[in-house]
Amino acid sequence: MAADPATAPPTYGNWRQPRRPGLGSLGLLGTFIAFGGIMVTLLASLISLPAAACVLVPTAFALLPLLIRTQDGRNLYQLLALRIGWLRRKGNGAHLYSSGPLSSRPEGRFRPPGLLSRVDLTEGRDAYDRPFGVLHHRMNNTCTVVLGCEPDGGSLVDPEQHDQWVASWGQWLARLSHEPDLRGAGVTVETAPDPGTRLAAETLPRISPTAPDLAKAVLREVVETYPSASSEMYTYVTLTYGVPSGRRRGHEDMATELAVRIPGLLAGLVEAGGGSALPLSAERIAEVVRVSYDPAAATTVLNARAFEGGTGLDWEDAGPVAAVEDTNAYHHDSACSRTWMLSLAPRGTVRSNVLRNLLEPAPDTRRKRVTLLYRPIDPATSARIVEADRRAAQFMASSGRGLVRARAASAVAAAEQTAAEEAAGAGLVEFSLMVTVTVDDEGQLPDTDVLVRNLQANARLALRPADRMQAAAFSCTLPVGILPWEYVLVPGSLREAL
Repeated sequence: MAADPATAPPTYGNWRQPRRPGLGSLGLLGTFIAFGGIMVTLLASLISLPAAACVLVPTAFALLPLLIRTQDGRNLYQLLALRIGWLRRKGNGAHLYSSGPLSSRPEGRFRPPGLLSRVDLTEGRDAYDRPFGVLHHRMNNTCTVVLGCEPDGGSLVDPEQHDQWVASWGQWLARLSHEPDLRGAGVTVETAPDPGTRLAAETLPRISPTAPDLAKAVLREVVETYPSASSEMYTYVTLTYGVPSGRRRGHEDMATELAVRIPGLLAGLVEAGGGSALPLSAERIAEVVRVSYDPAAATTVLNARAFEGGTGLDWEDAGPVAAVEDTNAYHHDSACSRTWMLSLAPRGTVRSNVLRNLLEPAPDTRRKRVTLLYRPIDPATSARIVEADRRAAQFMASSGRGLVRARAASAVAAAEQTAAEEAAGAGLVEFSLMVTVTVDDEGQLPDTDVLVRNLQANARLALRPADRMQAAAFSCTLPVGILPWEYVLVPGSLREAL
């Protein structure tokens, strides 16, 4: 019996990767090289056939690496550049890091490594006099603010409420394209075993000395045994803004502007099911980074926050004592991590709970972080991208035959729907996803491969390990506002042409 369309659960999808211009998998640059090579070969053939062969053969060898691509669209030139960069870093010793009093670091502090080495952390006050930390990335002159959320669970919630949350989240993302100077946003969901510190802090001080011995024994047993079957979950939202070059004080002025914007951004998160949303102070941001690099310090940090009111941790001491980057792993202090990156989004339509298993706590892991990266596109650029994708889909549909033409017709329908939604006011956002799994010992890493393969199958995603860039990928999953596209050497227009 067919389900009633009016009562069927809503589905989501129609995310599309913009078509690469050019012929086939050559890309725009490869197409220009191919046509240029053909023209030069024809001119050289007027002189002699050996001269034409001297032009045609090198051109063919130059184009061959552009024709061979991986599942996520990378060609052989990009793979070769990745390996060369890894060999250079390894030869220079950049894959090793040490800090502390016995190292060569200034003042013997434990500053975070890698992409975070040129980040400064300051603190401001928002319109409600709440402290919030501002991360200033000196390398690309951006500022990041971190918001902490406690999302409402999806259990025992009506489907109508789910739909409302999803719609509100879509509106919040669409609003980001109108945020002045916004470079990107990220959502990080971190899970870890619960050490029971919060339960102990709430329960033990409330035990009355005059209570029966049996009651006190039961409460103490609950405090000792309950955390073994529970976990803790943290959700962070990062917003990264570019600092206009014409300002005199730069990031100091940005902190003043962010203080005005934060209340409105928090209100939108609450409407989207974010629960209790508050900005993170500078001390709290430093604690999150410190625990990520050294999970063994989590209990100490939680105890200090629960019983002493805070840790007093500074950004200069939030990094690891030592870290080593391998080809497929990142070793840091008391743990070892491996990071995966999204290579293919779910095909077809999905339900609103498609990422549920991926976000839930994973057994036999110390910590797990899932980070969604968003790059809002301004309305003018969105209209141009949508229209170009629509024309490309129509051209493929009119020039193809048989099965190719049938697939192209489906692509035309999706492109038309995207164009209609964009014209109606919907925002266009580029997105990606990264997953970091942290374990206690390197011998557990093969188990994490099996875990991630099962999770990505349930989420209908395709992930690949961030080999030869594990340290940078680890930093990108932290809630500190690292946007990968801001740190590439090759301009975005040239990468799209490849």
